[in-house]
Amino acid sequence: MHKWFMAGLICVACLVGVGLLVWGMPPKEEAAHEDEGPAFEVPVVPADAAMAEAAYKSNCLACHGDQLQGGFGPALDAVGASLSREEIYQIISKGRGNMPGFGGRLSEDEIVNLTNWLAEMGS
Repeated sequence: MHKWFMAGLICVACLVGVGLLVWGMPPKEEAAHEDEGPAFEVPVVPADAAMAEAAYKSNCLACHGDQLQGGFGPALDAVGASLSREEIYQIISKGRGNMPGFGGRLSEDEIVNLTNWLAEMGS
């Protein structure tokens, strides 16, 4: 009789657990976008090509190639045709996918200059 009691108790516990999982869980919240912070509008100024190329060579070349052709990371030779300046800025500063953010390594001026330089690619 003791075996039947324990088996019944385990079955009841399993049924309660399944019931809690199915009906007792709060509804799923919509997946929140990553904290993008306040909207930032990238100032449209002529890029200092020499400064942008130096920043690119120091930080981006290993993954995006010496001719912006891609490699480990995607090609950037026409990135201005597919992404807005704000999107490029967010990706550089905060990262995306396997790319780390460079907000802590590059100054604001360097990120804005690199953004404007890349935005001119393919546009």
